[in-house]
Amino acid sequence: MGKREKFSSRLGFILVSAGCAVGLGNVWKFPYMCGRYGGAAFILIYLVFLLILGFPIIICEFSVGRGSQKSCAASFRKLEANGARWHHYSYFCMAGNYLLMMFYTMVSGWMLYYCYRCAIGEFTGTVLTAAAVKDKFTDMTASPGTLIIWTILSIILAFGICSRGLKKGVEKITKIMMVCLLVLIAVLAIHSVMLPSAIEGVKFYLIPDFQSIIDNGIGNVVFGAMSQAFFTLSLGIGAMAIFGSYLDKSRSLAGEALSIGILDTFVALMAGLIIIPACFSFGIEPDAGPSLIFITLPNIFNQMAGGRIWGTLFFLFLSFAALSTVIAVFENIISFAMDLWGWSRKKSVIVNIVAIIILSIPCILGFNILSQFQPLGEGSNIMDLEDFLVSNNLLPIGSIVYLLFCTTRNGWGWNNFIKEANSGKGMKLSEKIKWYMTYVLPIIVVVIYLKGYYDMFSSKGIVYMVPWFAVAIIFLGVVFWMAFSRKRKKL
Repeated sequence: MGKREKFSSRLGFILVSAGCAVGLGNVWKFPYMCGRYGGAAFILIYLVFLLILGFPIIICEFSVGRGSQKSCAASFRKLEANGARWHHYSYFCMAGNYLLMMFYTMVSGWMLYYCYRCAIGEFTGTVLTAAAVKDKFTDMTASPGTLIIWTILSIILAFGICSRGLKKGVEKITKIMMVCLLVLIAVLAIHSVMLPSAIEGVKFYLIPDFQSIIDNGIGNVVFGAMSQAFFTLSLGIGAMAIFGSYLDKSRSLAGEALSIGILDTFVALMAGLIIIPACFSFGIEPDAGPSLIFITLPNIFNQMAGGRIWGTLFFLFLSFAALSTVIAVFENIISFAMDLWGWSRKKSVIVNIVAIIILSIPCILGFNILSQFQPLGEGSNIMDLEDFLVSNNLLPIGSIVYLLFCTTRNGWGWNNFIKEANSGKGMKLSEKIKWYMTYVLPIIVVVIYLKGYYDMFSSKGIVYMVPWFAVAIIFLGVVFWMAFSRKRKKL
């Protein structure tokens, strides 16, 4: 094994890490939740929770990565106390990365396909009705051949970039993609707020509506902000830890984590200024889910001078946003075999291209051939199941693992963690938050975890709720078993 690669610049680390965090949730879920829960008032609550929830956990992930110089496949084993069992979570962590890519590569393919459709002028001409544009989206998901082709293309592109290495591939290409995305999203936001009747959408999005908070229930709004802040950074499966392992000790980790959170939030806010005003201008409800960008944005470009070009560019760079996440997770996946078995980067890339293509097929077929398979109840599909396993299980469970690992004696330990986190120049993490991170924050994450289960299954009946809640309790039991047990010493 050669010397571990390092980022060539601080900017590269921040943009690559932010690229991993920025995804579809920033584009549709954050604007929708802002509109539903009181606009600016929700944003303020969200920012508070981002600071007290996401900020400490991302520092934990970066610290474990930098302290071990390994991916999540080997980091726990290297840092854990003698006889501890934290390394068992490595298998869940690795599974989480593969599960995420089993559906996210398809989403990335959607972006690429829409870029192509805009480029050939499929959406130019007269303004299409929302129903007509939605039909085009449905036609796409109903065609397994189309989805397979564009999913494979996204997989090959992302792995091709990773095959060039950290500096020449992942860092160099992601920096270009993220800068272009940020510039274009700002231009589109300016145009969107100038559309007819868009000012009402701006008011809806940015002016605090405290009555809406009361109408939706203060508890629901607070929990919504808490959940969004927790999930937005994709913490818990080592997707951030891998980049910590490529980082030198010249900068402390608190400042880097803050910069990434600010950039991720900026993208979410700007996405809202594109989506919400456009929804008001074209009479589209902002709760259409992931397909919202495929319904709203084509009509925006129809109203633009040179809309065909702008539409193509937007979906190209939105593809870059999706691909930046795929590239980041692929880098983690590639590193598993390199850390565990000493494989070359080239061998790991080739093997995983084949593996990810095969693993992504069930999700693709879940929209058409296997659409009758509804694992989470009526209206669900295979993608919903995969997303549920990652977002509602492995992310919160993994976050608890990283928190306890960094703060308990049976793990890496608070002293080792705080030393690593504060190494280098920049913002320091206060010693005073040890009690909060050790006891309060894990409880908050457990509440988010169980509330997510309740929201998912409370309306589906006892048949679904009981077995899935049993799964939740088993997961939590495994976490605390790893946290507080050790192997017995042989006599």
